[in-house]
Amino acid sequence: MSPRDLLNDPCWQGADLGHPLPDHRHAVSVALPRWRDVIAYEEQEASCRDALRTVYPRFGQHPWVSELCQRVARPGFTAWPFPTEAAACAAEQHCQRQAPGSTTRRMAVSDLTVLQCDPAASPHAKAFWQHTGLGASSRQAAVVLGHEPAPKPEAAAEAKSQLRARLAAIHGCDPALISLHPSGMSGLHAALRAIDVLTPGRPTLQLGFPYVDVLKQPQVVFHGGELLQTTDLSVVSATLDQLKPAAVIVELPSNPLLRCVNLPAIADLAHQRGIPLIADDTIGTAINLAVLPYVDLLFTSLTKSFAGSGDVMAGSLLISPSSPWNQALLKALQPLAALSDADAIALNEASRDVQHRVHQLDAHCLTLAQRLENHPAIKTVMHPKDCSNFRALMRPGAGFGCLLSFELQDGRSRAQQVYDNLRISKGPSLGTCFSLACPYTLLAHYDELAWAADCGVPAHLLRVSVGLEDPDELWQRFVDALDA
Repeated sequence: MSPRDLLNDPCWQGADLGHPLPDHRHAVSVALPRWRDVIAYEEQEASCRDALRTVYPRFGQHPWVSELCQRVARPGFTAWPFPTEAAACAAEQHCQRQAPGSTTRRMAVSDLTVLQCDPAASPHAKAFWQHTGLGASSRQAAVVLGHEPAPKPEAAAEAKSQLRARLAAIHGCDPALISLHPSGMSGLHAALRAIDVLTPGRPTLQLGFPYVDVLKQPQVVFHGGELLQTTDLSVVSATLDQLKPAAVIVELPSNPLLRCVNLPAIADLAHQRGIPLIADDTIGTAINLAVLPYVDLLFTSLTKSFAGSGDVMAGSLLISPSSPWNQALLKALQPLAALSDADAIALNEASRDVQHRVHQLDAHCLTLAQRLENHPAIKTVMHPKDCSNFRALMRPGAGFGCLLSFELQDGRSRAQQVYDNLRISKGPSLGTCFSLACPYTLLAHYDELAWAADCGVPAHLLRVSVGLEDPDELWQRFVDALDA
């Protein structure tokens, strides 16, 4: 049976709960088509969890990863497969720090290392898995289980070479400055490890409303992370002097508010104090933004717009040629795991059209944002076109990315109605060739909704990753939902 065409036949109704997005065995998203499905997912309701045919890979275990774990887990223990012994050791050390006296055990399973954890260690293994993105991928599990053949090493080496060359051409840098990782968060993990060599034991400072795991990883796995939400450069300056962070972390733009800091000014403040700057350009993309003169380390979730297919987890880390710490960071960079051979081959194939596709996604998103702004049911549209700091970083002919968020005039009840009636696929992730919506705050901050609201991110905010559907036809789907 041919895969479901999500451009024309999206997963948007109750019967679609749990369907993989896309319709692929390695899909990284899953359909949560109704507001109540999102609540049931967050509340861990069995009826919802049992319906899920896959899960976002950092937030849980892909069915094939879970199958592998069930084969090797000891009774009463959970199992967490990692691509290398070094990654499994780091996870084990994290569990022992967080739960002294807990029982963990490492075992080799083919090319993977599985960490087995007792009930005391298990929550910390799960947190490490989510925040760092270092877990074994579905393709690696498939090879170990015999569901898929192992790729030929020479094919994988060629794929990785082409990926680095493609990324280097986009960024305008030497491919040797780019490393490939199992996920965007594992790219950040490698960056934080390198920073810890330069400035051991110090917390980081994140500016702007954070993507949850960009903040949680330094807080939970490393030496702490402070958050500062202000556009006042004098406050930033004073905080840098007081905190003396190991690094400053920014997102370009932030998720889901889609705002940018004044990157040149922040870079000046940090560099004057000898503090490196780490940036995440996943949403803005290097196709649109020229940031290497200002940042020292740039990590990207290649799972999103770079791949576009929604069926491969991957990340990259770039050491800026402009960084005064360039050589020191290159020497300190010791990732615990690299992008797997099978995932590299899949990513290389998916990203061949990235330049053309990203410009299409950007144009479609801009059209939808402008139309939403003129609809009477809409209170606010969040889109990078309205951020002068974003525009200042744009390359000639660039777009604004594929993501927008909006808030409705009548709040949560209206948002729930619109979400349930919206005829596009609904679930986590972004950057896919098909449009994808979610009540972002519920998914990312369900246990801290009051805090998110205080930060200007309401629980009823809807986030949309705009795809390659015909813009007029896509707009009609929104009109139908808004007018329902």
